[in-house]
Amino acid sequence: MTSQTYNVLFLCTGNSARSILAESILCKDGAGRFNAFSAGSFPKGKVNPFALKVLESYGYPTDGLRSKSWDEFSAPGAPRMDFVFTVCDDAAGEICPVWPGHPVTAHWGIEDPSNAAGTDFEKEKAFVLAFKYLKARIGLFLSLPLSGIERLTLDAQLREIGAGEGASAGHQPAR
Repeated sequence: MTSQTYNVLFLCTGNSARSILAESILCKDGAGRFNAFSAGSFPKGKVNPFALKVLESYGYPTDGLRSKSWDEFSAPGAPRMDFVFTVCDDAAGEICPVWPGHPVTAHWGIEDPSNAAGTDFEKEKAFVLAFKYLKARIGLFLSLPLSGIERLTLDAQLREIGAGEGASAGHQPAR
């Protein structure tokens, strides 16, 4: 029996925090079953240092993480995505590129930890919370029987995961 390896793209406007966290979490927790990627509609060009610090503190990989445009994944020769998740409300409301292969999409919006004010401790705390919400959602995603589930059921379950604890105030169901 051969098992499929799924490609997953996490999208956020700046691709510097939430999508980066999600990419690293899935890279480690889904190793062997999933290839994780992240991108942004308007990438900031660098990864937020608090995202890297939190990932490292929990033992998640940071090598190769970079802020990049979603154009890389809609260009010829790009990996074909099986799943595309938006993790910020702004990216969910944007007109996304047409992804080859018609991947399953869902919105898993959480508040942007980059917007946290206060001391470095308070900012890091916001990133830890975002990390925990994303890790929980990715854990639920990893538990789904992807090869034996109908598309409509899968869509509903992915929307339910996105509406769980930590869902951003502007959370909108996936289109």
